[in-house]
Formats: sequence, C-alpha cells, structure tokens
Amino acid sequence: MDENTRIARLCKALGDPNRVEIIRRLQQGETCACHLLKELAVSQPTLSHHMRILTDAELVTARRGGKWVHYSLNDEGIARNHEMMRALLFTRTSAEAPRTCCGNGETNK
Repeated sequence: MDENTRIARLCKALGDPNRVEIIRRLQQGETCACHLLKELAVSQPTLSHHMRILTDAELVTARRGGKWVHYSLNDEGIARNHEMMRALLFTRTSAEAPRTCCGNGETNK
C-alpha cells in the first residue's frame, strides 16, 4: 500500500467522533468489546465496523478472548502513523525556482 493510501486511511479512521472516542477509551488499557458496546451505546455491527477501520489504520489491535474480542492501542502502528504524518505536515521541500501563478508572472512565496 502506498503512503498516500495509508494517510487517507488514517484520516478516515480519525474522521469520525465515535472512533476518536474509542481511541480515548482505549488509552485506559485493553477493553473488551462488550464494555465498548455498553459505553458507546452502539450496535454490535456498528462497533465492528468502527473497529475494522481503526485496525486497518493500524491504530488498534484485536485479541480474541473466548466469545469476545479485546481491543487495545497499537503502539507500533501509532508510532508509524505519527512519523508518517509528521513527515507529511512538517517536512518542506526546497524549490529551485519560485513557481509562477497562472502564467501572469507573479510568483508564489
């Protein structure tokens, strides 16, 4: 998967308030899906959908324990995502020559 796709996947994962709330709850440690269902007042299919998006973005890991799945933050994935976003947002490339705007001779600064 290319980096632009990974960035888009991460932004999608963080683009929903319920998923942000799930991440906040997982900051307290591993949590069983049964607790997330009660605390978030969502249906099981809705929770599964959110968790799939969060795991695909490498923000969360899942561990099956009997009937339920237990979720926790994926520290390694979060570190990779952090570095990827830092590089995207804080790395500047140097242009050899200023770009002209719309062919009118003005340069972008």
